[in-house]
Amino acid sequence: MRIVIAEDAVMLREGLCVLLTSRDHEVVAAVGDGDALLAAVADHRPDIAVVDVRMPPSHTDEGLRAAIRIRRDHPEVGVLVFSQYIETRYAAQLLAGGAHGVGYLLKERVADVKDFLAALDRIAAGQTVLDPEVVTQIMGASRRTETLGTLTPREREVLAMMAEGRSNNAIAAALFLSYGSVEKHVTQIFTKLGLSPSDNDHRRVLAVLRYLQA
Repeated sequence: MRIVIAEDAVMLREGLCVLLTSRDHEVVAAVGDGDALLAAVADHRPDIAVVDVRMPPSHTDEGLRAAIRIRRDHPEVGVLVFSQYIETRYAAQLLAGGAHGVGYLLKERVADVKDFLAALDRIAAGQTVLDPEVVTQIMGASRRTETLGTLTPREREVLAMMAEGRSNNAIAAALFLSYGSVEKHVTQIFTKLGLSPSDNDHRRVLAVLRYLQA
């Protein structure tokens, strides 16, 4: 199997190279950032790209965005996202539209080398390999987005201003609404998001967190 590795941690990158070559796989390129990954895939057309999520320059989601581009531009190349992070928005995009030959595994949950190698074989055969925790978080993010979809445009506008830290008075002034109207919108937001009154939780903070997570 011909493999490209994209991992910015040098020791882990070298370790993966040694592991794979010792199992008679060919590592055609081992790179440390998303741009180099895209170039390596275009040059070598490997069977699989093993990709970390967070790589230079911003160390946020470069690897996962590069994986999505690989799936778009080189659909014949299998992709295994191998990371300690779950980025739900781009992970959902990676898996959308027929996720054959795709995997997403968490580094700390791969306890056996044989499991990792078996995952590569399955992806190369066109199968999908997902850590259960990845599935759980993607589904949770999807449900949060669907719940926000029940808000009216005005309610979403109010919630967005809540996320900016504005008080009800400030929201009323900005949207040319009465204070009472804003209060009603906020109450509806809490109701639709399933945030019941509680002595232990601050509903305004929880509503903003839902908004930011979605």
